[in-house]
Amino acid sequence: MNASPQKSPWPNAADRERERGEKRSALLSAAVRSFNERGFHATSLDDVAASLNVTKPTIYYYFANKDEILFECVRLGLDGIRQIAEAVENAGGSGLDRLTALMRGYAVIMTKDFGMCVTRTADHELSEESRARFRALKREIDITVRGVVEDGIADGSIASDDARLTTFTLAGALNWIARWYEPNGPLTAEQIADSCVKTLVQGLAPRS
Repeated sequence: MNASPQKSPWPNAADRERERGEKRSALLSAAVRSFNERGFHATSLDDVAASLNVTKPTIYYYFANKDEILFECVRLGLDGIRQIAEAVENAGGSGLDRLTALMRGYAVIMTKDFGMCVTRTADHELSEESRARFRALKREIDITVRGVVEDGIADGSIASDDARLTTFTLAGALNWIARWYEPNGPLTAEQIADSCVKTLVQGLAPRS
């Protein structure tokens, strides 16, 4: 009778990759909190390492430098908005229905660490290469929101004659949530999102 194969005490490739991903995510979470609270320039990699009880060389195993960490933080924030936009598009509905759902999801993202980092990060804080990629991602979000506004204007559910200006106005209002939102405040992120979106929608809905 053959003996059962002994389980190796060493993690396999899948386990190692999963563990690496978890540690990388923990590093990004620690970094984005420091960036949001102290500012990018006031946060050192030593600060991030200390918050995780690791050494700075450990960080360099996952990222080349602080710029790369910051770009990944803002990319995650913008990717959250992109995922909301895709879900809204798949759900269908009028332009205003889709825009309302998109704005609500956008507003909630702006109360989360990575969403806050998008608004609180100035372009000049990134390297030239990262800055170009950051701007391209923001343009992609702008084009997506503007497309929904244009659909709403076309189907009559949105009262506007300037999709570009409407998009800038909505984005400005939603992005600013990241500046004043207080996690320990009296309202939840969802309540704030509902209230803000309700106010914005009232200005967009056609008058009888």
